[in-house]
Amino acid sequence: MTAADRPDLSFTAFHQMNRASYVRYAETYLRHRQDAEEAIDSTFEHLLRTWDEVLLTANPAAYAWTVMRNKVVDHARARTRRPPLIDEAAFDTVALRDAVDPIGQITESLALRQLTDRQQDVMVMIYLQGMNAPEVAAVLGMTSATVRSTVRHSLRRLREILGPDRTMEGQR
Repeated sequence: MTAADRPDLSFTAFHQMNRASYVRYAETYLRHRQDAEEAIDSTFEHLLRTWDEVLLTANPAAYAWTVMRNKVVDHARARTRRPPLIDEAAFDTVALRDAVDPIGQITESLALRQLTDRQQDVMVMIYLQGMNAPEVAAVLGMTSATVRSTVRHSLRRLREILGPDRTMEGQR
């Protein structure tokens, strides 16, 4: 391999810093480690091919996250041959597994579908993957304050949908 064939150092560093989080997130939705690995490999192959353009975006981390999320959706569609219900898969497999109140958990899962993609991503990372605000911020390319604000707005929206006694606040 010549120097020209090797990835840019910034790509290599980005890959090393984000691969584990990306795989964990993809596995939450795709339910299988191998599927998650394939989707994330596809993500990083795409990012490597377009790395110069990625670096020119206003927020490369946020752009890369969007690419990853789209690759996970594409991978799910290819595997199931129908549009994936990503949030349903995530919350049905992870949250229901340990739910004390499965019916209540299903109700919460349905409510989560009404959140924006960004809100869903943050809630999955915080509540299902146990990440903290700085970790989520680094992966999503936002500030910790934005992550905390997104959680507050998400919980407020869930309270509107479910009522004040039924939110994920007590689960952390």
